[in-house]
Amino acid sequence: MATKQTKEVAKALKVDPHISGVAGTIFGVLLIVAVLGAILMEGEVADWIVGLFVVGIALVATYIMYALKVASQWEKAIILRLGKFHKLAGPGLFWIIPIVDTIPAWIDHRVMVTPFTAEKTLTKDTVPVDVDAVLFWVVWDAEKAALEVKDYVSAISWAAQTALREIIGQMTLADILVGRSKMDQDLQKIIDDRTTPWGVTVQSVEIRDVIIPPDLEDAMSSQAQAERERQARVILGESEMQIAASFAEASKAYVDNPTALHLRAMNMLFEGLKEKGALVIVPSSAVDTMNLGGLSGMISLAQNNAPKGK
Repeated sequence: MATKQTKEVAKALKVDPHISGVAGTIFGVLLIVAVLGAILMEGEVADWIVGLFVVGIALVATYIMYALKVASQWEKAIILRLGKFHKLAGPGLFWIIPIVDTIPAWIDHRVMVTPFTAEKTLTKDTVPVDVDAVLFWVVWDAEKAALEVKDYVSAISWAAQTALREIIGQMTLADILVGRSKMDQDLQKIIDDRTTPWGVTVQSVEIRDVIIPPDLEDAMSSQAQAERERQARVILGESEMQIAASFAEASKAYVDNPTALHLRAMNMLFEGLKEKGALVIVPSSAVDTMNLGGLSGMISLAQNNAPKGK
């Protein structure tokens, strides 16, 4: 924040914030040399020569201070000579001709991050949504970024926002919620097509959040719950069908073998009677068919004749 305020104050005072420390140091050293020289020459030469020496040193120091510039590793300086584009300079030390040359812009070549949003935008199925996204971009041509658009940072932000609204209007809510990767790719292509003439390329676009109205969110939650219940019932029905098919397959073993069926029924009844306190209800037809009356009597007689304590 402090750096930004310093640059704004410097701009207001018409002072170049990119005056290098090297130029300032040289300026200070030359002024000291001028003062010391004037002191040493006092009384030795004419006063007008001393004054000329001091003025000459001061002019050289001032020229160096305004002519010597330093661009950071990630910067390029746009140099205009008499209002026309002259060259790109930087990174590192470079010289300009004061008054003749001007530097209207310093272009940053690092990857920039621009957040943008689309509020209350209608989808294809007329659902209002709020979408937050982040744009990652970089300047690949400093000359175009400085000369083709007035404020490329603001232009990129507005281009991204309008592209986001355009994409939302072409997609349904379901597509937006489940197809974020496709939405990111479409956004990147649209924004990149718009910013390429400005010397800017879009590296990626990422959707951060999609906010839908609370009432619609509750309705979608109820719909999802009903869908899960439906799937549970379908799975239960399929399980019953598989069980019935298994029983039908097993019954084929008893169709032509009544003795096996008789033994299976007796075994099931015996297993039920083994449990202490178990109550088994058997139809009378089954009792007559399988002679279960005699079998029950035999089991009871066996239990009564068994030794006590066992």
